[in-house]
Amino acid sequence: MISFIYFAAMEMVNIKDVGPVLFEVSNRAKRLSIKLKPFEGVKVIVPKHMHPKEALQFVHDNAAWIKQNMIKVKEKESDLTIFDEHTQFKTRDFSVLIKKSALSQVKLQLKNGILAIYYPQNQNVKSPIIQENIRYGIEEAMRMYAKNYLPKRLHQLAEIHGFSYRKVFIKNLKSRWGSCSNVNNINLNLHLMRLPNNLIDSVILHELCHTVEKNHGPRFWALLDKVTNGKAKVLDKEMKHYRTVIY
Repeated sequence: MISFIYFAAMEMVNIKDVGPVLFEVSNRAKRLSIKLKPFEGVKVIVPKHMHPKEALQFVHDNAAWIKQNMIKVKEKESDLTIFDEHTQFKTRDFSVLIKKSALSQVKLQLKNGILAIYYPQNQNVKSPIIQENIRYGIEEAMRMYAKNYLPKRLHQLAEIHGFSYRKVFIKNLKSRWGSCSNVNNINLNLHLMRLPNNLIDSVILHELCHTVEKNHGPRFWALLDKVTNGKAKVLDKEMKHYRTVIY
């Protein structure tokens, strides 16, 4: 029996056929919304002053959708990289070292090619909040190096092979290594920094070829083959061994 009149800032409620649901009150939210994230379960964002009965009914009405999508979330959880003291993770520019500490919060230190991540010793390194902090630290370090390296390398390869483009953007893309817009702006994934140099070049050349050929037709592959010394298909196959994200 729910006895509260309004939810607290955060309220965990066990709902039949769904399980634990975290209701989070938001001053900015204008409508109810459901968020599902790996290792965080079901969260419902509730506008301030909305009666709990309405939010609870919302979850009941969407129970089938929640259960269906939680299956997908569980599948993603099983594919996640879980970082701990034994994890070996290396990018083009740095390696990751994870350690317990007496600090009360996560500390990041990037020095001499080592990204040291210190987490509070009274917390489980595998907890969602610590994992999120670790991923944040890795991604921000990669972003810094990516912004320094990728635009320069893009410019070099464009000059060598006679391509032109407008602007370059470094982004945390979830499903692709790069893209080229209709007006020849190029987006490059900061996760390219986890790849060997030859594959970074391969992705950059791939996008540069799209400044000339906008689809993946025969002329595109012929052009990519030309600028990769006949290795277009080999490099494309090698890229399939890498995921665009680390989680």
